[in-house]
Amino acid sequence: MKIAVVGTGYVGLVTGTCFAETGNKVTCVDIDKAKVEKLSAGQITIYEPGLEITYNWYNQNLYQ
Repeated sequence: MKIAVVGTGYVGLVTGTCFAETGNKVTCVDIDKAKVEKLSAGQITIYEPGLEITYNWYNQNLYQ
């Protein structure tokens, strides 16, 4: 399934990563260009325990 998530803050990024973890193709969008560039480079912009590992593992299903 293809899913779009608006916003890559605490709710959007965690939600998008969880959807990607379950095999969905996820597109995350945000108005903050710098944040999108960091995420595209694999840098997590928030702190959530375990998120960085999960994000990097499932990044092939998560598009920014």
